[in-house]
Amino acid sequence: MRIQITQNGPYIVTGNIPLREVIITPVSHHNELVDGKELPQSEEYNLCRCGHSQNAPFCDGRHATSHFNGEETASRKPYLDRITDVTEGQTMQLLDDGRCAYARFCHKDNGDIWTLTEQDQNLENRKEALSAAHQCPAGRLVMYDFDGNALEDANKPEILIVQDPAQRCSAGIFVKGPIVIESADGSEYEVRNRVALCRCGSSRNKPFCDASHAKDGYQDRSKTN
Repeated sequence: MRIQITQNGPYIVTGNIPLREVIITPVSHHNELVDGKELPQSEEYNLCRCGHSQNAPFCDGRHATSHFNGEETASRKPYLDRITDVTEGQTMQLLDDGRCAYARFCHKDNGDIWTLTEQDQNLENRKEALSAAHQCPAGRLVMYDFDGNALEDANKPEILIVQDPAQRCSAGIFVKGPIVIESADGSEYEVRNRVALCRCGSSRNKPFCDASHAKDGYQDRSKTN
């Protein structure tokens, strides 16, 4: 299972990776992912990353005529070398590398993940903090115990095409599970349990999503919409 980034072009996905559309949906004081429209499945498919395709989420070649600059600018350092903040509770610690896809799963009914971690002596707070960390699509937030073990289950491989009607935009590509992401130069990024890739074309941290879709009000376009 592999996602190959092409130079100024699409993501080439191979390995029969399941593809789903999901919708970020507010429920009480948190968000959930609800299934959207069905998408065609294939052993191999090309996903748009320039933001101009008229057949989203798939590439239709418009990256060539839109003069898309897909230069990869993200750090190649492993996650643990990119940590910018650590929040400690009584039983666990939350690591944060600062990457944000603005999915807002870090907010739960009882508060935000940082406050919940600090107050993890409460069993419900601990449960919500662990859930919020595991739902962070960018992989920004990961909960660890004090022995250095990540406190989350491995995701099954799948690719999620995300819509965010509450923010009046289409969001990024959520990649779950141990899927190899190969740079246009042939090198490989660190395999993570979850990452968010840009598909609006505007991220300053390509290939990863930096929430530019929300700032720009990106809306994907599809012949099947």
